Amino acid sequence: QVQLVESGGGSVQAGSSLRLSCTSSGRSFSRYAMGWFRQAPGKEREFVGRMIWSGGITYYADSVKGRFTISRDIAKNTVYLQMSSLKPEDTAVYYCAAAMGSRSLDSERRYDYWGQGTQVIVSP
Repeated sequence: QVQLVESGGGSVQAGSSLRLSCTSSGRSFSRYAMGWFRQAPGKEREFVGRMIWSGGITYYADSVKGRFTISRDIAKNTVYLQMSSLKPEDTAVYYCAAAMGSRSLDSERRYDYWGQGTQVIVSP
């Protein structure tokens, strides 16, 4: 069982940066792909980015490419989402998720475990 816990959300002004963290109290992430998703009020949850833990290969949604970066600390079994140049449209609840597979990782249906989410609010 993988239990994911996100942290690092908050309220910031546009142009600011935030770093979200996701750690597990259970198994190591070594066999998983780690994804970040977000859900804005009144909208469906959408893919933000993902990392294949073994090798650290990342992929991002076009809406965040160049502004968001996923990284990891293997020793701490923690994955991060560094968000820069934040915009009001980045306001959402952000979720990390773990997938046992490695295909179609932009789809939330591919993920087996989810964190509880952390709120990010970006004001103009």
